Amino acid sequence: MAVSMAAAAGRLRRAIRRSPLWVSPSRQPLSSEPPPAQATAVRDAFLNFFRDRHGHRLVPSASVRPRGDPSLLFVNAGMNQFKPIFLGTVNPRSEMAGFRRVANSQKCVRAGGRHSDLEDVGRDLSHHTFFEMLGNWAFGGEYFKEEACSMAWELLTQVYGIPEDRLWVSYFGGDPNAGLDPDLESRDIWLSLGVPASHVLSFGPQENFWEMGDTGPCGPCTEIHYDLTGRVGAPQLVELWNLVFIQHNREADGSLQPLPQRHVDTGMGLERLVAVLQGTRSTYDTDLFSPLLKAIHQGCGAPPYLGRVGAADEGRTDMAYRVVADHIRTLSICIADGVYPGMSGAPLVLRRILRRAVRFSTEVLRAPPGLLSSLVPIVVETLGDAYPELQKNSAQIASLISEDEAAFLASLQRGRRIIDRTLRRLGPAKLFPAEVAWSLSLSGNLGLPLDLLELMLEEKGVQLDSAGLARLAQEDAQHRSQQAEPVQEQGLQLSVHALGELQRRGVPPTDDSPKYNYSLRPSGGYEFSTCEAQVLQLYTEDGTAVASVGKGQRFGLLLDKTNFYAEQGGQASDRGYLTRVDQEDVLFPVARAQVCGGFILHEAVAPEDLKVGDQVQLHVDEAWRLGCMKKHTATHLLSWALRQALGPGTEQRGSHLNPERLRFDVATQAPLTSQQLRAVEGTVRDAVAQDKPVYVEDVALARTAHVPGLRCLDEVYPDPVRVVSVGVPVAHALDPGSQAALQTSVELCCGTHLLRTGAIGDLVIVGERQLTRGTTRLLAVTGEQAQQAREVGQNLAQEVEAATERLSQGSKDVVAAQRLSKDMGRLTDAVDLAMMPQWQRRELQATLKGLQRRANTAVRKLELGQAAQKTQELLQRHSQGPLIVDTVAAESLSVLVKVVRQLCERVPGTSVFLLSPQQLGHVLCACQVAQSATPAFTAEAWALAVCSHMGGKAWGSQVAARGAGTTTDLEAVLSTARAYALDRLQPSSPTDLHRLHRQQTGPGQEL
Repeated sequence: MAVSMAAAAGRLRRAIRRSPLWVSPSRQPLSSEPPPAQATAVRDAFLNFFRDRHGHRLVPSASVRPRGDPSLLFVNAGMNQFKPIFLGTVNPRSEMAGFRRVANSQKCVRAGGRHSDLEDVGRDLSHHTFFEMLGNWAFGGEYFKEEACSMAWELLTQVYGIPEDRLWVSYFGGDPNAGLDPDLESRDIWLSLGVPASHVLSFGPQENFWEMGDTGPCGPCTEIHYDLTGRVGAPQLVELWNLVFIQHNREADGSLQPLPQRHVDTGMGLERLVAVLQGTRSTYDTDLFSPLLKAIHQGCGAPPYLGRVGAADEGRTDMAYRVVADHIRTLSICIADGVYPGMSGAPLVLRRILRRAVRFSTEVLRAPPGLLSSLVPIVVETLGDAYPELQKNSAQIASLISEDEAAFLASLQRGRRIIDRTLRRLGPAKLFPAEVAWSLSLSGNLGLPLDLLELMLEEKGVQLDSAGLARLAQEDAQHRSQQAEPVQEQGLQLSVHALGELQRRGVPPTDDSPKYNYSLRPSGGYEFSTCEAQVLQLYTEDGTAVASVGKGQRFGLLLDKTNFYAEQGGQASDRGYLTRVDQEDVLFPVARAQVCGGFILHEAVAPEDLKVGDQVQLHVDEAWRLGCMKKHTATHLLSWALRQALGPGTEQRGSHLNPERLRFDVATQAPLTSQQLRAVEGTVRDAVAQDKPVYVEDVALARTAHVPGLRCLDEVYPDPVRVVSVGVPVAHALDPGSQAALQTSVELCCGTHLLRTGAIGDLVIVGERQLTRGTTRLLAVTGEQAQQAREVGQNLAQEVEAATERLSQGSKDVVAAQRLSKDMGRLTDAVDLAMMPQWQRRELQATLKGLQRRANTAVRKLELGQAAQKTQELLQRHSQGPLIVDTVAAESLSVLVKVVRQLCERVPGTSVFLLSPQQLGHVLCACQVAQSATPAFTAEAWALAVCSHMGGKAWGSQVAARGAGTTTDLEAVLSTARAYALDRLQPSSPTDLHRLHRQQTGPGQEL
């Protein structure tokens, strides 16, 4: 019997590994019982269960935009927002540091990156790019395996009423290679809860050992599965709930070490749970999706959704329904959280999702334009109560989707025209050029998905040059890496073990309040206090704790207190030096300071020995600190000024500042106009000119929750929190009845600020660009740099004014007109690159664009006149065709081309080749071949043959070409040009033959 049971369990494990989830085309319910409450009630029951029965704190879902985690494109699991707790880096003064047992429903997106379901969506009945993760957590050993398993079993069987005999569980069966024993504790817990031994299966690390990444916290997990068959035949199991017991840390060398504290992290997909409770095999048949599928059917007129997959889904109609329904949920959630379709990173993935939805909507479902945006209210109706940001931003979501859908459809039409035009130029059986495909793709100009492009070419019977496209992609990736902002060196870090050891020893977090100890002198300058501290711990570069460091060693040190500002909140770290109290003439340079779980880690270099217990005195670099203070206060004023100019709902998307300049990202519906940029600058300058006082006060975080106009970002703030108010005392600003926060800058901020605004001196926005659709990045400078920027702007404005005057006076010859045109180009480049007010740059660019057009028009008119004169002179010598080969004096290649063109227009059917000698033996050439002579005779080949003779190069088309080279023997070059043409021209009459013979023997003459 035991052997039989083991064999059966082995077969079942193999079946689970092989079986795709939720692929059955059947839409029959799993039972005849009436379905329970709707998805909203299922979600609420989960949250209420953990709050009311088991004392969990309910926390809101984090934004799908990862907070300070560059390893993620989107939040893809409920644990993402709690990573600081797992890693031990949570700020001990923050609200999160007090979390012990919490639960929530987290918005998750799995598209792009390591965990992506994008290409699978629509192909089966379960995959989604957006889903909700129900989860409960226990931090720091608040509870562990027994409680977690008991709660999960209680919820599923007693609250949701799932029959116990439909549930199976799996546990970690151990990993001998890693030295990990089986998790028999979890197995025994399930057996004690009444789960039959036949329903308890063991799996290896691939299935039942969870890891955050290549390194970091990890541990065994136990999973609860649901049997879809209802005890009829062989079980068909799908994962319902995963309970992770985080108790190890994966080190950089691959080894596992026990964590200082253990945690519980569980996750259950709401969509799959609802499908089970509503008795359906498909998540798309639940009330989370059925309203959307109904609206899609009504909006497109396609056959109703039948839930078919694979070959049964003729024309991929049902797949298209699922794609559109899934993608509109993802788009709505992401846009509500400030992720907009764009050209890189998460915005690029969202752009792909939007365009994939448009494709299936228009090409498979044959829906009219605008269907996607019409579905947004349905998403808001089904999810808006759980995620209020959907209700708040519904109009913006629909608008962005509608605009991008229209732009994509226009690009699609234009792309088809470009493909048709390209194919007409291609010879038979040729590959479609990679360069054209690149310009059409998501990486190029039109933004067509590559698979769509390949499908469009396949319909034409043409293959894409995939190798060439791969080469272009590699070149683009290299270019982007070169253009990307340099990644700041991470510096020394404290591992989770080092932090755990400090906590075990009872080492208190670093007191960094002395960083705020500075004052204004009567003269107006700032006085920064030094700080005396004790060395608590020293670390080598690899993070090893040591008792002392020696001369020349780079090291990290922890002190009981510090006046250094550690980088956070967008403000650069302080730098400076420290000295030993007993040896003040030896300076230990401090390059930076970083926050690690409430401890401030200073990175320094030792000129002499230093040991734990030494007393040191800290000195910040005062000029650097003051520069940061100016930029930080200016950033607050800039944020406030943007709200004044764009509206009170304007949201900051991020910032970074150092003494050189500040960077500010802001959510915008459209690029800022010159008038708006100028108005923003003016508002900041007024506040600076008034030299307003800057008030700062620590207050309870709860007091800031409902203050109208108070600015706070998507960050974890300490409690109490620091409030910075410009011009208004904090107590007055926080009074809900005062409305003061709507009239001035009031923000939650832990940075260092000026005490009065006057020290900013001035602010100039010197750069502005669209990061993504809906997000604008501003660059600004202050003080002397701002004044210099204004001076540069004034000087360039005067140059543009002088250029306008020169253009108004006109030019009498081609050379002068060309010189003026080039001067306009150089002035345009100077304006484009100068550090100057952005509003002024915009205005000058618009003026220069008009001036350049006028200058080019003047050049063209003079060149046409000169070309007409040269043409007339040549016609007196070559009155008849079909071939003209000669030299002519021309000041530019442009004039030479115009002479060739006019000759061909005056003498139809004639092929023309002209040379123009320049200084130092350089020669310009231009040619045009009569249409009747092609394709046997082409201009490009003609020019290439002649220019190669001169050691030069040529370019052009079958009809017209140009080139250049160097020679001292023009007659030989002319002879080459004539001989090449005569060899390919086929005379149609004896008269033509006689003319060609005369031209072959007659010399060319320079005019």
